[in-house]
Amino acid sequence: MNIQGRVWKYGDDIDTDVIIPARYLTLTDENELGKHCLEDLDPSFVSKVQPGDVILAGNLFGCGSSREHAPIALKGVGCAAVVARSFARIFLRNSINVGLPAIECPSAYDTAQEGDVLEIDLAAGTVTNTRTGAVHQSAPYPQFMLDVLDAGGLVPFTREKLAAERPGG
Repeated sequence: MNIQGRVWKYGDDIDTDVIIPARYLTLTDENELGKHCLEDLDPSFVSKVQPGDVILAGNLFGCGSSREHAPIALKGVGCAAVVARSFARIFLRNSINVGLPAIECPSAYDTAQEGDVLEIDLAAGTVTNTRTGAVHQSAPYPQFMLDVLDAGGLVPFTREKLAAERPGG
């Protein structure tokens, strides 16, 4: 799975309440959640982000509450991936579960600027900045996680697997 997207750069400790404020937690539709993504941090983000763009963040992106609403909101606004120096573990897992690639790559954060374009190869574990030509190494995604992402998340992946295992499926 390869991703290419424009960078929106944010700092450290962006918690789940900043990604999607708690006042919207009654919403379940990813497009509706996306309309409020990062609104308390960057009120103009939703009006400027384009489908396929990438969030680039500092340390502990997704800390705080363990809700799945945060990565769902990022998907809903059109983000193709999040690259960060580090993630809160539950956010990292929730991201994969909902089909949003999350890539730990500290050196990409250190050298990229907002507006740069990153090319991400999840299988190879590379993040390339097209402006500078710098290629940064991250951990490659194992095939089963790529399959989960390709399916759109853990639930659709599981549905596909179960359907394939049924007689005549």
